[in-house]
Amino acid sequence: MEYVNPEGLRLDGRRFNEMRQIVAEVGVVSRADGSAVFEMGNTKVIAAVYGPREIQNKSQQKNGHALVMCEYSMAHFSTGDRRRQKNDRRSTELSLVIRQTMEACILTEIDIFLQVLQADGGTRSACINAATLALADAGIPMRDLAVSCSAGYLNSTPLLDLNYVEDSAGGADVTVGILPKLDKVTLLQMDAKLPMETFETVFALASEGCKAIAERVREVLQENTKQLEYRRAA
Repeated sequence: MEYVNPEGLRLDGRRFNEMRQIVAEVGVVSRADGSAVFEMGNTKVIAAVYGPREIQNKSQQKNGHALVMCEYSMAHFSTGDRRRQKNDRRSTELSLVIRQTMEACILTEIDIFLQVLQADGGTRSACINAATLALADAGIPMRDLAVSCSAGYLNSTPLLDLNYVEDSAGGADVTVGILPKLDKVTLLQMDAKLPMETFETVFALASEGCKAIAERVREVLQENTKQLEYRRAA
């Protein structure tokens, strides 16, 4: 199957270095301390955070990082597979990956709940981005914004922000998480082998995607701050 045509366009009309449309909103769960919805194309994730809490067991705090409890799940209607269970192996693995990524930026103890409402590729990155927005919405102290994006390699072409069809094509998929201001990588996962030169190209593409998402996250937070100031003034 041809995933990139001779004109350089992908199946959904994007070029190799174009991301899907990003839509985000904070303050969507009234009973949470902070919450957010984050959409990347047809992938849609909701995040809710509760805290901060005082760390009860100081001996459990590792390397100056806060303790994070993270629960990831997929709504049964998020994909065509209705048999998916909440506590399956993938959900457990992704809960751990997201928790470890968020621990790198959070300065206090917090609970994070994530649910995928629609899955069309990139759910791991979308969850991290949603969690960051929810944490900011809750006023949680953070070292930096944790953001994530993926890139892949299909038809001998590096592709940014894979959708489900591209992600399922069997090519390499590299998911990257960064703290942009600190210039620190907090997540790097690859599900297939790549030559070093190709990997560096795909990694650089995913990193640029992360920086673009970080800018979008800042815009969403700035817009929310303006709306809050307007409401207070009114």
